[in-house]
Amino acid sequence: MRGSFTWGGLVAALVCLGATTSFATDRPRAVLELFTSQGCSSCPPADRYVSDMADRPDVIALTMAVDYWDYLGWRDTLADPIHSKRQKAYAAMRGDRQVYTPQMVVNGVAHVVGSDRPAIDRAITQSSGQPGVLAVPVNISQSGDTITVSLPTQTGDLVSADMPATVILLGVSSQETVDIVRGENRGQHVTYRNVVRSHAVLGEWTGGAQSYTVSRSARVASGCGRAVVLLQVGNPRRPGAMLGAAIARLQ
Repeated sequence: MRGSFTWGGLVAALVCLGATTSFATDRPRAVLELFTSQGCSSCPPADRYVSDMADRPDVIALTMAVDYWDYLGWRDTLADPIHSKRQKAYAAMRGDRQVYTPQMVVNGVAHVVGSDRPAIDRAITQSSGQPGVLAVPVNISQSGDTITVSLPTQTGDLVSADMPATVILLGVSSQETVDIVRGENRGQHVTYRNVVRSHAVLGEWTGGAQSYTVSRSARVASGCGRAVVLLQVGNPRRPGAMLGAAIARLQ
């Protein structure tokens, strides 16, 4: 639904009997966050784009379903208010207040219509050339119920004690298929890939080597077979450039 809102205010090996599985991806070219809705008639082409990108090793493509179209007659079964807040926070940081669906946020710094594949490609190329974007390698490991995220020492001045980055752990469902029976997409059978189902802020990163250890059962929504870690300038209220990211298959 292209009309803008103006808001006021990995592949990893199987874990056997407690062994630790470590996943360290080549640094991705892009983190793509699609803000979408089952109640948005313009969204299915963008959803298909995420499906096409979901298994590419050089891209982390995420579905973030929003709830602000629920009043149109269909309550989005995958929506989370935190996604709507995140989308609004991006708009506030850009200063343009453009909040719409389908909207693709690219590497935390650019946005385009989520079904416009050439525009997404251009945004990936342009944003990946910005200083620090996806420059920091991120490692995820799992041992039983424990997930550990490890970050190295930075060699530049990407962050500091006064300007830290935030480490975010997302619980991700690989695939969700929904029969939509009301609203603008009634009668459609839509498959969503890399659906974000939970968010957990693990802490700040100020540039030194650091590890963050959490309980999977406590911090990742049940049913999520994947974990994504985002290392992002700023904080959830003021999100900025994506400094690093990784995706791992959970056991």
